[in-house]
Amino acid sequence: MQIYLPIAEVSVNIFLILGMGGGIGFLSGLFGVGGGFLMTPLLIFIGIPPAVAVATEANQIVASSVSGVLAHWKRGNVDFKMGAALLVGGVIGSTAGVSLFTFLRELGQIDLVIKLSYVVFLGIIGGLMFVESLRALLRSKRQAPPKRRTHYWIHGLPFKMRFKRSKVYISALLPLVIGIIVGILSAIMGVGGGFIMVPAMIYLLGMPTSVVVGTSLFQIIFVTANVTVLQSVNNYAVDVVLAILLLIGAVIGAQFGARAGAKLGGEQLRILLALMVLGVCVKIGLDLTLTPDDLFGIAQDGGH
Repeated sequence: MQIYLPIAEVSVNIFLILGMGGGIGFLSGLFGVGGGFLMTPLLIFIGIPPAVAVATEANQIVASSVSGVLAHWKRGNVDFKMGAALLVGGVIGSTAGVSLFTFLRELGQIDLVIKLSYVVFLGIIGGLMFVESLRALLRSKRQAPPKRRTHYWIHGLPFKMRFKRSKVYISALLPLVIGIIVGILSAIMGVGGGFIMVPAMIYLLGMPTSVVVGTSLFQIIFVTANVTVLQSVNNYAVDVVLAILLLIGAVIGAQFGARAGAKLGGEQLRILLALMVLGVCVKIGLDLTLTPDDLFGIAQDGGH
Protein backbone atom coordinates (compact mmCIF):
# COMPACT_ATOMS: atom_id res chain seq x y z
CA MET A 1 0.00 0.00 0.00
CA GLN A 2 1.57 3.28 -1.16
CA ILE A 3 1.47 6.61 0.70
CA TYR A 4 2.67 10.02 -0.48
CA LEU A 5 5.21 11.86 1.66
CA PRO A 6 4.56 15.62 1.31
CA ILE A 7 7.99 16.98 2.30
CA ALA A 8 10.06 14.24 0.64
CA GLU A 9 7.73 14.45 -2.41
CA VAL A 10 7.85 10.70 -3.10
CA SER A 11 5.47 7.74 -2.68
CA VAL A 12 6.55 4.80 -0.49
CA ASN A 13 5.13 1.50 0.72
CA ILE A 14 3.66 1.87 4.23
CA PHE A 15 4.63 -1.65 5.33
CA LEU A 16 8.21 -1.18 4.11
CA ILE A 17 8.58 1.96 6.27
CA LEU A 18 6.93 0.29 9.30
CA GLY A 19 9.23 -2.72 8.90
CA MET A 20 12.31 -0.51 8.64
CA GLY A 21 11.24 1.39 11.77
CA GLY A 22 10.73 -1.85 13.67
CA GLY A 23 14.10 -3.24 12.61
CA ILE A 24 15.98 -0.10 13.59
CA GLY A 25 14.06 0.13 16.87
CA PHE A 26 15.17 -3.44 17.64
CA LEU A 27 18.80 -2.48 17.02
CA SER A 28 18.34 0.60 19.21
CA GLY A 29 17.30 -1.50 22.19
CA LEU A 30 19.95 -4.13 21.45
CA PHE A 31 23.02 -1.95 21.02
CA GLY A 32 22.20 1.36 22.70
CA VAL A 33 22.38 3.28 19.42
CA GLY A 34 19.65 5.47 18.01
CA GLY A 35 19.83 3.49 14.76
CA GLY A 36 20.20 6.56 12.57
CA PHE A 37 23.50 5.33 11.12
CA LEU A 38 21.49 2.55 9.48
CA MET A 39 18.11 4.19 8.95
CA THR A 40 19.31 7.38 7.26
CA PRO A 41 21.23 5.46 4.54
CA LEU A 42 18.26 3.07 4.14
CA LEU A 43 15.90 6.01 3.60
CA ILE A 44 18.31 7.44 1.02
CA PHE A 45 18.53 4.02 -0.69
CA ILE A 46 14.71 3.88 -1.17
CA GLY A 47 14.63 7.36 -2.72
CA ILE A 48 14.15 9.82 0.16
CA PRO A 49 16.20 13.03 -0.42
CA PRO A 50 19.28 12.99 1.93
CA ALA A 51 18.40 16.30 3.64
CA VAL A 52 14.86 15.08 4.44
CA ALA A 53 16.18 11.66 5.54
CA VAL A 54 18.59 13.29 8.02
CA ALA A 55 16.05 15.69 9.54
CA THR A 56 13.21 13.14 9.75
CA GLU A 57 15.38 10.35 11.13
CA ALA A 58 16.44 12.56 14.05
CA ASN A 59 12.75 12.71 14.97
CA GLN A 60 12.31 8.94 14.76
CA ILE A 61 15.35 8.35 16.97
CA VAL A 62 13.67 10.24 19.82
CA ALA A 63 10.85 7.69 20.13
CA SER A 64 12.96 4.56 19.72
CA SER A 65 15.44 5.90 22.30
CA VAL A 66 12.69 6.70 24.83
CA SER A 67 11.35 3.18 24.45
CA GLY A 68 14.84 1.71 24.85
CA VAL A 69 15.69 3.85 27.90
CA LEU A 70 12.54 2.78 29.72
CA ALA A 71 13.44 -0.86 29.17
CA HIS A 72 17.01 -0.36 30.46
CA TRP A 73 15.90 1.88 33.35
CA LYS A 74 13.79 -0.96 34.72
CA ARG A 75 17.01 -3.01 34.92
CA GLY A 76 18.93 -0.17 36.62
CA ASN A 77 21.28 0.25 33.67
CA VAL A 78 21.14 4.05 33.23
CA ASP A 79 23.71 6.45 34.71
CA PHE A 80 21.71 9.70 34.78
CA LYS A 81 24.62 11.79 36.10
CA MET A 82 26.86 10.73 33.21
CA GLY A 83 23.94 11.16 30.83
CA ALA A 84 23.46 14.76 32.01
CA ALA A 85 27.15 15.58 31.39
CA LEU A 86 26.94 14.11 27.89
CA LEU A 87 23.66 15.94 27.30
CA VAL A 88 25.08 19.43 27.98
CA GLY A 89 27.72 18.87 25.30
CA GLY A 90 25.17 17.28 22.99
CA VAL A 91 22.85 20.30 23.04
CA ILE A 92 25.76 22.66 22.30
CA GLY A 93 27.03 20.46 19.45
CA SER A 94 23.63 19.79 17.87
CA THR A 95 22.72 23.49 17.84
CA ALA A 96 26.00 24.34 16.09
CA GLY A 97 25.55 21.35 13.77
CA VAL A 98 22.13 22.49 12.50
CA SER A 99 23.60 25.91 11.67
CA LEU A 100 26.34 24.18 9.68
CA PHE A 101 23.71 21.97 7.98
CA THR A 102 21.74 25.07 6.92
CA PHE A 103 24.89 26.71 5.54
CA LEU A 104 25.90 23.62 3.52
CA ARG A 105 22.34 23.23 2.17
CA GLU A 106 22.40 26.82 0.91
CA LEU A 107 25.69 26.02 -0.87
CA GLY A 108 24.07 22.96 -2.49
CA GLN A 109 26.65 20.59 -1.00
CA ILE A 110 24.71 18.98 1.87
CA ASP A 111 23.95 15.67 0.07
CA LEU A 112 27.62 15.06 -0.71
CA VAL A 113 28.75 16.05 2.78
CA ILE A 114 26.20 13.69 4.38
CA LYS A 115 27.40 10.70 2.34
CA LEU A 116 31.11 11.47 2.79
CA SER A 117 30.57 11.86 6.54
CA TYR A 118 29.04 8.39 6.68
CA VAL A 119 31.91 6.78 4.77
CA VAL A 120 34.62 8.42 6.90
CA PHE A 121 33.09 8.03 10.37
CA LEU A 122 31.53 4.61 9.87
CA GLY A 123 34.76 3.28 8.35
CA ILE A 124 36.96 4.50 11.21
CA ILE A 125 34.62 3.63 14.08
CA GLY A 126 33.54 0.29 12.62
CA GLY A 127 37.13 -0.77 11.98
CA LEU A 128 38.36 0.16 15.45
CA MET A 129 35.37 -1.46 17.15
CA PHE A 130 35.73 -4.67 15.14
CA VAL A 131 39.44 -5.09 15.94
CA GLU A 132 39.01 -4.36 19.65
CA SER A 133 35.91 -6.55 20.00
CA LEU A 134 37.58 -9.44 18.20
CA ARG A 135 40.57 -9.24 20.54
CA ALA A 136 38.28 -9.18 23.59
CA LEU A 137 36.32 -12.17 22.26
CA LEU A 138 39.51 -14.17 21.63
CA ARG A 139 40.83 -13.32 25.11
CA SER A 140 37.59 -14.52 26.70
CA LYS A 141 37.73 -17.80 24.76
CA ARG A 142 41.34 -18.40 25.88
CA GLN A 143 40.25 -17.48 29.42
CA ALA A 144 43.08 -14.99 29.46
CA PRO A 145 43.04 -12.28 32.11
CA PRO A 146 41.27 -9.14 30.87
CA LYS A 147 43.47 -6.41 29.49
CA ARG A 148 44.06 -3.64 32.01
CA ARG A 149 42.36 -0.38 31.21
CA THR A 150 44.73 1.92 29.35
CA HIS A 151 45.27 5.37 30.84
CA TYR A 152 45.77 8.20 28.38
CA TRP A 153 46.70 11.85 29.01
CA ILE A 154 43.00 12.71 28.89
CA HIS A 155 42.47 10.89 32.18
CA GLY A 156 44.63 13.56 33.86
CA LEU A 157 42.31 16.41 32.91
CA PRO A 158 40.91 18.67 35.69
CA PHE A 159 37.31 19.02 36.99
CA LYS A 160 37.09 15.38 37.99
CA MET A 161 33.77 13.91 39.07
CA ARG A 162 32.77 10.56 40.52
CA PHE A 163 30.08 8.71 38.57
CA LYS A 164 28.94 6.05 41.04
CA ARG A 165 26.64 4.09 38.75
CA SER A 166 29.38 3.73 36.12
CA LYS A 167 32.08 3.25 38.81
CA VAL A 168 34.45 5.78 37.21
CA TYR A 169 36.26 8.91 38.44
CA ILE A 170 37.05 11.12 35.46
CA SER A 171 37.14 14.72 34.28
CA ALA A 172 33.70 16.16 33.46
CA LEU A 173 35.32 17.66 30.35
CA LEU A 174 35.53 14.21 28.72
CA PRO A 175 31.77 13.48 28.48
CA LEU A 176 31.21 17.17 27.62
CA VAL A 177 33.53 17.01 24.58
CA ILE A 178 32.15 13.63 23.49
CA GLY A 179 28.64 15.10 23.72
CA ILE A 180 29.59 18.09 21.54
CA ILE A 181 31.08 15.87 18.82
CA VAL A 182 28.07 13.55 18.85
CA GLY A 183 25.69 16.53 18.76
CA ILE A 184 27.32 17.90 15.60
CA LEU A 185 27.15 14.48 13.92
CA SER A 186 23.51 14.12 14.96
CA ALA A 187 22.65 17.30 13.06
CA ILE A 188 24.75 16.60 9.95
CA MET A 189 24.19 12.85 9.61
CA GLY A 190 20.73 12.34 11.15
CA VAL A 191 22.13 9.94 13.73
CA GLY A 192 21.78 9.61 17.47
CA GLY A 193 25.56 9.25 17.57
CA GLY A 194 25.48 5.96 19.44
CA PHE A 195 27.94 4.35 17.00
CA ILE A 196 30.55 6.86 18.27
CA MET A 197 29.25 7.38 21.78
CA VAL A 198 29.06 3.70 22.75
CA PRO A 199 32.73 2.88 21.95
CA ALA A 200 33.85 6.24 23.42
CA MET A 201 32.03 5.51 26.68
CA ILE A 202 33.55 2.03 26.84
CA TYR A 203 37.13 2.75 25.79
CA LEU A 204 37.68 6.40 26.80
CA LEU A 205 35.44 6.78 29.83
CA GLY A 206 35.93 3.19 31.01
CA MET A 207 32.24 2.54 31.65
CA PRO A 208 30.89 -1.04 31.87
CA THR A 209 29.00 -2.16 28.75
CA SER A 210 25.85 -2.93 30.74
CA VAL A 211 25.48 0.73 31.78
CA VAL A 212 26.67 2.24 28.49
CA VAL A 213 23.64 1.19 26.44
CA GLY A 214 20.94 2.78 28.60
CA THR A 215 23.00 5.91 29.33
CA SER A 216 23.73 6.42 25.63
CA LEU A 217 20.05 6.22 24.77
CA PHE A 218 19.14 8.68 27.56
CA GLN A 219 21.43 11.35 26.08
CA ILE A 220 20.31 10.62 22.52
CA ILE A 221 16.66 11.41 23.36
CA PHE A 222 17.27 15.07 24.14
CA VAL A 223 19.95 15.76 21.54
CA THR A 224 17.87 14.38 18.66
CA ALA A 225 14.78 16.21 19.97
CA ASN A 226 16.81 19.44 19.80
CA VAL A 227 17.93 18.60 16.25
CA THR A 228 14.34 17.85 15.17
CA VAL A 229 13.01 21.19 16.41
CA LEU A 230 15.89 23.19 14.88
CA GLN A 231 15.67 21.33 11.54
CA SER A 232 11.93 21.99 11.38
CA VAL A 233 12.32 25.71 12.09
CA ASN A 234 15.44 26.39 10.00
CA ASN A 235 15.18 23.97 7.06
CA TYR A 236 11.53 22.72 6.92
CA ALA A 237 13.01 19.27 6.23
CA VAL A 238 11.07 17.07 8.69
CA ASP A 239 8.47 14.90 6.93
CA VAL A 240 5.82 14.29 9.63
CA VAL A 241 4.08 11.44 7.76
CA LEU A 242 7.35 9.54 7.33
CA ALA A 243 8.33 10.25 10.94
CA ILE A 244 5.06 8.87 12.36
CA LEU A 245 5.36 5.63 10.37
CA LEU A 246 8.95 5.16 11.54
CA LEU A 247 7.99 5.96 15.15
CA ILE A 248 5.29 3.28 15.31
CA GLY A 249 7.68 0.56 14.18
CA ALA A 250 10.61 1.83 16.27
CA VAL A 251 8.82 1.92 19.64
CA ILE A 252 7.72 -1.70 19.27
CA GLY A 253 11.09 -2.90 17.97
CA ALA A 254 13.10 -1.26 20.78
CA GLN A 255 11.33 -3.30 23.48
CA PHE A 256 12.24 -6.59 21.78
CA GLY A 257 15.80 -5.37 21.22
CA ALA A 258 16.36 -4.58 24.90
CA ARG A 259 15.21 -8.09 25.83
CA ALA A 260 17.50 -9.70 23.27
CA GLY A 261 20.46 -7.56 24.39
CA ALA A 262 20.16 -8.89 27.94
CA LYS A 263 20.90 -12.40 26.62
CA LEU A 264 24.11 -11.52 24.74
CA GLY A 265 27.60 -10.80 26.11
CA GLY A 266 29.27 -7.40 25.81
CA GLU A 267 31.90 -8.60 23.32
CA GLN A 268 29.28 -10.25 21.12
CA LEU A 269 27.18 -7.08 21.03
CA ARG A 270 30.15 -4.90 20.08
CA ILE A 271 31.39 -7.16 17.29
CA LEU A 272 27.88 -7.40 15.75
CA LEU A 273 27.54 -3.62 15.87
CA ALA A 274 30.97 -3.19 14.27
CA LEU A 275 30.08 -5.52 11.38
CA MET A 276 26.86 -3.60 10.68
CA VAL A 277 28.66 -0.26 10.78
CA LEU A 278 31.26 -1.51 8.28
CA GLY A 279 28.56 -2.96 6.02
CA VAL A 280 26.74 0.37 5.76
CA CYS A 281 30.07 2.16 5.16
CA VAL A 282 30.91 -0.15 2.22
CA LYS A 283 27.45 0.31 0.66
CA ILE A 284 27.58 4.12 0.79
CA GLY A 285 31.19 4.10 -0.46
CA LEU A 286 30.21 1.99 -3.47
CA ASP A 287 27.28 4.30 -4.24
CA LEU A 288 29.67 7.27 -4.27
CA THR A 289 32.34 5.65 -6.43
CA LEU A 290 30.35 3.56 -8.94
CA THR A 291 29.17 5.26 -12.14
CA PRO A 292 25.57 6.50 -11.60
CA ASP A 293 22.75 5.81 -14.04
CA ASP A 294 21.60 9.44 -13.99
CA LEU A 295 24.62 11.65 -14.72
CA PHE A 296 22.44 14.74 -15.05
CA GLY A 297 21.12 14.22 -11.50
CA ILE A 298 24.67 14.25 -10.13
CA ALA A 299 25.49 17.45 -12.00
CA GLN A 300 22.33 19.02 -10.66
CA ASP A 301 23.21 18.10 -7.06
CA GLY A 302 26.57 19.75 -7.48
CA GLY A 303 24.90 23.05 -8.18
CA HIS A 304 25.56 23.14 -11.97
